[in-house]
Amino acid sequence: MVKKSNGKWKMCTDYTDLNKACPKDIYPLPNIDRLVDGAANHKFLTFLDAYSGYNQIRMHPRDEDKTAFVIESANYCYQVMFFGLKNAGATYQRLMDKIFGGQIGKNMEVYVDDMVVKSTDTLSHVADLAKVFHALRKHQMRLNPDKCVFGVSGGKFLGFMLSSRGIEANPDKCQAIIDMRSASNLKEPILGLLKKANRFQWTDECETSCQLFKERLGTPPVLAKPIPGREVMLYISADMIQEQDRQQQLVYFISRELQDAERRYQLLEKVALGLIYAVRRLRQYFQSHTVVVRTDCPIAKVLQKPELVGRMMAWSIKLSEFDIHFAIKSQSLTDFVNELSPLDHFEDSTWTMRVDGSSNDQGSDVEIILESPFSITLEQSLRFGFRASNNQAEYEALLAGMRLAAEMGVRKITCWTDLKVVTEQVNDNFQVKDANLLKYYHLFRGISNQFQEIHVKDTPRGNNERADQLARLASSRKPGQLQSTIHLELPTPSVTQECMPVDGALQSWMTDIWNFIVNGSEPADPTESRKIQTQAARYSVVARELYQRGFSTPLLKCIDQQQAEYVIREVQDGICGSHSGRRTLSAKILRAGYYWPTLKLDCADYVKKCVQCQKHGNLIHASATELHSISSPWPFALWGIDILGSFPLAKGQCKFLIIAVDYFTKWIEAEPLTYITAANVQKFVWKNIITRFGIPHTLISDNRLQFTDKKFNTLLENLDVRHRFTSVEHPQSNGLAEAANKVILNELKKRLDSAKGTWAEELHEVLWAYRCTPQSSTKETPFRLTYETDAMILVKVGEPSFRRTHFHEDSNDGAIRAELDILDETRDKAQIVAEACKQRMTRRFKSKLTPRKFQEGDLVWRVAGSARRNPTEGKLAANWDGPFRVRHALHNGAYKLEELSGKVIPRTWNSTHLKTYYS
Repeated sequence: MVKKSNGKWKMCTDYTDLNKACPKDIYPLPNIDRLVDGAANHKFLTFLDAYSGYNQIRMHPRDEDKTAFVIESANYCYQVMFFGLKNAGATYQRLMDKIFGGQIGKNMEVYVDDMVVKSTDTLSHVADLAKVFHALRKHQMRLNPDKCVFGVSGGKFLGFMLSSRGIEANPDKCQAIIDMRSASNLKEPILGLLKKANRFQWTDECETSCQLFKERLGTPPVLAKPIPGREVMLYISADMIQEQDRQQQLVYFISRELQDAERRYQLLEKVALGLIYAVRRLRQYFQSHTVVVRTDCPIAKVLQKPELVGRMMAWSIKLSEFDIHFAIKSQSLTDFVNELSPLDHFEDSTWTMRVDGSSNDQGSDVEIILESPFSITLEQSLRFGFRASNNQAEYEALLAGMRLAAEMGVRKITCWTDLKVVTEQVNDNFQVKDANLLKYYHLFRGISNQFQEIHVKDTPRGNNERADQLARLASSRKPGQLQSTIHLELPTPSVTQECMPVDGALQSWMTDIWNFIVNGSEPADPTESRKIQTQAARYSVVARELYQRGFSTPLLKCIDQQQAEYVIREVQDGICGSHSGRRTLSAKILRAGYYWPTLKLDCADYVKKCVQCQKHGNLIHASATELHSISSPWPFALWGIDILGSFPLAKGQCKFLIIAVDYFTKWIEAEPLTYITAANVQKFVWKNIITRFGIPHTLISDNRLQFTDKKFNTLLENLDVRHRFTSVEHPQSNGLAEAANKVILNELKKRLDSAKGTWAEELHEVLWAYRCTPQSSTKETPFRLTYETDAMILVKVGEPSFRRTHFHEDSNDGAIRAELDILDETRDKAQIVAEACKQRMTRRFKSKLTPRKFQEGDLVWRVAGSARRNPTEGKLAANWDGPFRVRHALHNGAYKLEELSGKVIPRTWNSTHLKTYYS
């Protein structure tokens, strides 16, 4: 038996075992804060209390014996619901919701057995009470008159004091503070009396402070109930206030002590933790109101970054479900947040940034530590998706730190870096010679304009130990293991970002059509008005959406540019995307039921810029440049040289063939070789060309190591012979040598049959046959253009010709001399015929030409030859690799390339193997 406050006795029974066996009734209880807010600020209140409310609900007959209890005289059980049962509160709340379902929330609030009737005037209060009593009589519920209070302006409800002014704290709970006596000995320290060594002194100032402390805690502020539809303001630590008639009224205030681990949080994390606690504790206000969080701490800019990791990311996701806005804290409320008061002018203070980049075999990474004078510290780590040098990594770290500081609203900053080269370059003490670093330098200058003051200083590595350790550790960690506040992946170098996205409120193409169909409004311009009237006939509005009447489908949904970008991206690159061409892509979008005016153009532009489509695109076989003929000014001035092989092993262990051809007479020199060394090439040129036909003007070859040998090129330089190299994988640059190769190979194949090893013996016969055969380009034989006479071939001996039968030594000698006198005329005639032949070829070549020209600085793809492909990729290897930058545009479609990092690609590349890179 327990004695109640009114002097009566209440019997209590222990139903612990019964409650364990009984299933939980999950009927929800109302939120106390919502009930208190709903009952506050009413002029008339009536507090009702049921008479033994639980006992007015009868037990089910089958469950009565489960409530049995034993006394000395007999066994008893309850026939009504008794206090102490597990589901008694939920059952009673369900009954109250059923009885007063039409009045709860309107003129009445109920929490289990506590009921309050609220009204704004006398007449409505009487009417509300009549409805309540009617419901009570209908369900035969009895009230306790001793605990009922009618028509009062205030009273106690659920531990709060309600009145027309608002919500006040229960004075009974403040009484302990009010009755607290002043300190009288050293064991009761306040403020400065914490040290035991201090002599205890209780002065008048201490007494005044104690009384003020009791007064403040004993008279808490009156809380106001929030007005629906108006935004509420949250001040971190954490108070909720609503503004009415330009005055702020306190709605709620809460507090919580930081745990041991939480005390070591950074200031930004402490502020975010306070916001998260407010969301969890005051969830009902965040769900029903727009909440404006006022604080001088730049927490909004941090929480809005998608690169957050750890608890900050989890908190950011938690806050995203509410309508929360951030604003600068008002100066009039700085007393609310004493610990944040130094942040009032953080933007005008000088921040400190320490950066460090690290590059190793595992990857490249940078770490940024941004600190304010007010203990705000931000750590950001960036991991590169590309290879970077130490200088490049340091520049990336510096630029990323500056971007982070600009996002935080910093205006003055001092940057510390431990790489002296970068420091001196940005301070204009060192000249930036590297082309790639020069772009970083210009990008640094552009970002620095966003700051009022910026200083970059060099610091010894020991003073930058924290950032250095984090950067080295981050570059060797696996993705997902970084512990910094913000973690960002940087897929491409910053210098490739040539354009920055700009937010702009652009009018949609559908606006005028929508306004005409829905509102009947027309543009002021008569021409535009007639145009809209004509266009609107092809559109209709269905369910507040604009549709165009189509031919492929009945209705095509009209979308704006932003939606169009998503549709194109999803259809082309999504799960069901096929990386199709521009026509197929536009047809699939139309079939899916979408339309916008520039659909075809946007599809073509997207396909053209798709990196995967460019990398795996078909090889281009059409010629990229016009036909550039190679002309020789005189015989044996221009030679083309090449190496063929390997052949079947021939006599003398020969298996290679070196060939040289004169571009004027088409004379071919060839020699079998055992080894294709630079010495053998040099020996062949000396013996077969220079000593027989004189020193040539130009020698054309490919880029084999035998031709690029230093000793061989030294010989040519000493003889003043120009050595020209063809573009890589472009044999057309030495076309006559390739044609000579083809002729010799075809003749050898026809002669050898099954005796392939005799190709070296047959070579001289093939050469003799070729030299005595008229060429289509000159209409003369190479032998005649060389010696101004026809060679005595075997057929003229076997079947004697006129020249053979009428040979006279004296007359023959004179005839030969006469022929030599007109040799120049014969050669000129042959050259004219050759030029005419070249012009005809050029005209035919132009009919199949697809010009591709590039300028210095252009980005291009390069054909991925079999030697440059990854052998592990097999058939899945890309057809193009890159992109590369055009370093120099040479003549006749040849280009010098470089990597994006500035590394020069050796040798020249013809435009036939290049195509434009779109981004």
